[in-house]
Amino acid sequence: MQNQTDNAEEQGAIVVTGSRIQRRDLTSTSPLAVVQDEEFTLSGAVNVEQVLNQLPQVYPSTGGFSNNPGGGVATLDLRGLGNTRTLILVNGRRYVFYDVNQLVDVNTIPQFLIDSVDVVTGGASAVYGSDAVGGVVNFRLQTDLEGFKAGTQYSITEEGDGRRYGAHLAVGAKTADGRGSVVAFGEYFKREPIFQLDRDFSRFSTSQATGIDVCVDPATVNPRTRIGTVVGSIIQTGANAGSCATGEPGFGAAGSGTNQFGRFRYTGSAGPRGFFNGTGAQFDVAGGPARQFSSVTDAYNFAPENYIMVPQERFLLGGYGEFEINDALNVFTEVTYVNNVVTTVLAATPVTGTFDFNVAQTCQFINAANCAQLQDIDANETGTNKNNGIVRLNTNRRTLEASSRFNEDERNAFRVLAGLKGDITDNLNYEAYYLFARTRNSQLQTGGVSRTAFQNGLNGVGTPINIFGPGTLTPAMVQQITVSASNTDISQLQVASGSLSGTFGNFGLGAEDIGFAAGVEYRSVSSEYRPDPVSGSGDIIGPNFGQATAGGYNVKEAFVEIRVPIIAERPFFHQLTLEGAFRYSDYSLSAVGGVETYSAGVTWAPIRDVTLRGQYQRAIRAPNVSELFGGQSNGFPSATDPCAQASAATNATVRQLCIQTGVPAALVGNELVQTQSQIEALFGGNPNLEEERSETYTLGAVIRPSFIPRLNIAIDGYDITVDNAISVFGGGLNNTLDICYNVVQDISSPFCQTFVGARDPESGEITDPFFPVLLNANTASLETRGIDLQIDYSQPLGFSLIGGEESRLNFAFAGTYLDRYRFRPSPLTPDLVTECRGRFGISFCDEPYAKFKWTSRLTLIDGPVTLSGRWRHLSAVRDDDDETFYTVERIGAYDLFDLSAAFDIGDNFTLAMGVNNILDKQPPLLGTNQEQANTYTSTYDPLGRDFFVSASIRF
Repeated sequence: MQNQTDNAEEQGAIVVTGSRIQRRDLTSTSPLAVVQDEEFTLSGAVNVEQVLNQLPQVYPSTGGFSNNPGGGVATLDLRGLGNTRTLILVNGRRYVFYDVNQLVDVNTIPQFLIDSVDVVTGGASAVYGSDAVGGVVNFRLQTDLEGFKAGTQYSITEEGDGRRYGAHLAVGAKTADGRGSVVAFGEYFKREPIFQLDRDFSRFSTSQATGIDVCVDPATVNPRTRIGTVVGSIIQTGANAGSCATGEPGFGAAGSGTNQFGRFRYTGSAGPRGFFNGTGAQFDVAGGPARQFSSVTDAYNFAPENYIMVPQERFLLGGYGEFEINDALNVFTEVTYVNNVVTTVLAATPVTGTFDFNVAQTCQFINAANCAQLQDIDANETGTNKNNGIVRLNTNRRTLEASSRFNEDERNAFRVLAGLKGDITDNLNYEAYYLFARTRNSQLQTGGVSRTAFQNGLNGVGTPINIFGPGTLTPAMVQQITVSASNTDISQLQVASGSLSGTFGNFGLGAEDIGFAAGVEYRSVSSEYRPDPVSGSGDIIGPNFGQATAGGYNVKEAFVEIRVPIIAERPFFHQLTLEGAFRYSDYSLSAVGGVETYSAGVTWAPIRDVTLRGQYQRAIRAPNVSELFGGQSNGFPSATDPCAQASAATNATVRQLCIQTGVPAALVGNELVQTQSQIEALFGGNPNLEEERSETYTLGAVIRPSFIPRLNIAIDGYDITVDNAISVFGGGLNNTLDICYNVVQDISSPFCQTFVGARDPESGEITDPFFPVLLNANTASLETRGIDLQIDYSQPLGFSLIGGEESRLNFAFAGTYLDRYRFRPSPLTPDLVTECRGRFGISFCDEPYAKFKWTSRLTLIDGPVTLSGRWRHLSAVRDDDDETFYTVERIGAYDLFDLSAAFDIGDNFTLAMGVNNILDKQPPLLGTNQEQANTYTSTYDPLGRDFFVSASIRF
């Protein structure tokens, strides 16, 4: 990796991301990181995400370790501002997006043809248009390929699983006179899955019970049921962290997993009636007898069926080329096609909620004592429910007799681009192109349950089903209640762009000529989601359901950019340059309309060794199709219901709010008001959304001391604020719950109104079919600031260990200090601010926001041999909820070390091999304050020690 100041004088005229103006130096006014192609080789990366997610400017987003949610895509998130606020370019132009959120899967970019990747953080909408709020990532593909380039790669973990392998071939040719060139390429890649069962830290799902997790003896774990013997409890704090009370190895595991056989609880007007009240009745044996459910020993272990790393199979084909007809006319084209298949899997469907049970029918499946209980409840109910033969029970039942829930996405996408460019005069040139991209995603969901069919099997309307005990659902019953769904996404992008750029005149003070770029652009985006009738109806349990989405918009833009060198090679003014950009965008969206973005910057080098730089940028992001037109769909975010906390019963204000929003007075403060840690809610689009607006300030210095040749240092401070940010109302379900019951505490507020009618009237639980509805809104604001530091240094050693050319030692460091990351969920609560710096957790921050993050590499190059070591570091973080005690409140500093070697065998063959995570560092084991697999798989390495070998040949 090198920074933006390397060998500026030797490179000639280039175009740096962040500007359309040709320039001879690599010093930009914005912080710029450049990843060279060698980094992909030395890290054993086939997929782009493996390298870019290690940059300190990039925060984890969706990737290969994303099983729920997932989709098999890899997106980038600059500065932690969200992947929708990061603009992805290939050769300076927009790429194909894959869904209604208009996101780019960077793993569809041919990694083996990447020459370099430019990463510019901060608003860049004035130069590149909407979406560039967090920054821009531009992938530059090789243009000098002649002949054949072929390669293959294989990776496997020390556990012998997670195999990844692929092969690629590229063919390049130039015309005899050098006026034309073409490159055609193809790639195949396959990744095999790793299950949570396959790792100690993830094979049991952790529970959260007053700070104590159950400890399971691994020697007793049944490989089929994944159930083990409880041997004690583990308190994962202080000196006893990680050890069981009995001294046995601990997983922080959740119970013996017997809740797969159902739990039933009565909360109606008949009052307490034994096992069907309290924590509920648990059926361990078909036909009874029932016993009291224990949340510690009976919690279902859903972890083993889930993936840690999702399987993927990808075919990639494409080509690009250009031909110079004359100086004034050069035609160029780019074509890409990708087929990507990914499967995600979850444990068997948990059917939860309140259902009507026909007493006479149910008594056929349970023992006499339990039957008498139901009859007693029916007889003692009041009103029309009395002696009507129906009893309503809050129900939890895993349909283990059916399959796990599989979600297979097959994505086909293509992108076609054609354009013209050339010189008008010696100092003026033009470029015009048209781009068309389209993606079609077919999604097959299996393992779902029809709520209607399930209910009809219990209330006497349909064919009876038996859910009381293990294995009670016969194949015929399973077929009766299970459903599949086939959904389709279609997304389309069109871009027509034309620009002029060049130079004219100077101030006669030793500086270069003034440079400019100006142009116009038209973009059209459209997307639609076509759910299966079963999925769209909302009747399906298990797979997330969603209503249809369809919509689009267009934007017409005009832009201008100017670079004005003022003075150079003068005392105290080795170089002084001003820069500015302006773009006007006219959106067809009435709530957005016409908007302006602009930027201004300055670079000043008082001496040759030091360049100071600063910039201000005003950027916008228009809402995407999903945010605007997304049909309502269900989600299961982790959230805490204040009405289920014991403190709610003693706090008069909170108690009254709970009653007003639908919790029975007798149940306020009872933990059984909310039996699930993931609470179901409905989310959807809002066609009246406005644009997001951001301001970016950067100030930094580039230091290249002449007395230390080959040393480059770049230090930059950044401050980014995003206002009018599009977010789920209230900042999400957990935030909305907290704001209603603990902050505004006003039943008339929109936050509290969200939960009126969204609770089961008998239990007070937020559960199917009672949902809070949270639509998108311009409700939030984000602010982040920090300091980037990049250092690279190369030192010739004056000798060769293998008797070849003189060896040299290269050092590269890229790090970030995060000084602030603040989130305000709503302008209605301006004093409610979440600070995520140095924090993680499910309450507010999600992924860990380490204060310090860096990647460094030390490389020895000796003729044909390259030896390299990499150090990746994240500083410690603590949980973001100070009011709740979790089994793990703090994650310590996390360090990974990698080693690799590359050998040039002859002029055309390269062999590379290496070990990532050479010390086999395991991810932190967490309680319920985790992303998935009891940890944060996107941040901390879940694979363990991982080996790779690759070979490439060019001829």
